[in-house]
Amino acid sequence: MRAGGLQTARAGVLTTVQDLGRAGYAHLGVPRSGALDAGAHRLANRLLGNPETAATLETTLTGCAVRALRPTVAAVTGAPCPVRVDGRPAAWGQPVHVPAGAVLDVGAATHGVRSYLAFDGGVDADPVLGSRATDLLSGLGPAPLREGGVLGLGAPPAHRPAGCCDAAAWTAPPRELLLPVVLGPRHDWFTSGGLRTLLTCGYRVSAASNRIGLRLEGPALERAGEGELASEGMPLGAVQVPPEGRPVIFLADHPTTGGYPVVGVVPAEALDVAAQAPPGTPVRFTPAGA
Repeated sequence: MRAGGLQTARAGVLTTVQDLGRAGYAHLGVPRSGALDAGAHRLANRLLGNPETAATLETTLTGCAVRALRPTVAAVTGAPCPVRVDGRPAAWGQPVHVPAGAVLDVGAATHGVRSYLAFDGGVDADPVLGSRATDLLSGLGPAPLREGGVLGLGAPPAHRPAGCCDAAAWTAPPRELLLPVVLGPRHDWFTSGGLRTLLTCGYRVSAASNRIGLRLEGPALERAGEGELASEGMPLGAVQVPPEGRPVIFLADHPTTGGYPVVGVVPAEALDVAAQAPPGTPVRFTPAGA
């Protein structure tokens, strides 16, 4: 345990340590990983005066609870949720003092999917390839939180900004996602009707979605022919189409290669809101720049 720490009192459905990821290792088969809602992660750190690279906790739907093993200051951003310290209501989107021994409880998301817990000094797990991020696909980084587990905290920053930013500016995911998409590189594997389906028909976020990809339910895309595609590199935001024809949007823990055709790519700046879309959210694609 480094400079005090945290003990998990309630792990939630899935709570992981995340930072801005480990870019530059795709040639080794290692995805970027990192916070799915990078904007919310950065905001949580700014509220405490941490560098944006400091590690946070990313919760999924049901939140989590941690006991402070030293006095600390925390901030919760991302999906709005009830926040309590030893059962007493505390502020969402603002610095919150947590005494030693107190339990910080982050409840279920009222909007969105993922909340972010930052602590002064950041979560201090052992870095792997320059990042503390949990990568569920490659199995790198710290394991997801388990009840009773302990995490370290780094040294608190020397100065904490006053009124540096406004968490109220965080935008809850819309009732319908309208995602820009750049067609290619394998859009020629689909008929004109299949491309028309992609750009005019509606989809819904599947409950099978995870940090690897946002799976969609809806009409299948018609292929132009049979055949197999040799494995090739997969970028963040790739819209890959498996044999059943329903698109999957690759998120931070996506595989770095794949053999199913990529009909298009959703720009990275549109993925924060996609990562906050709960199951059942309607989704439509629109040509980027349109």
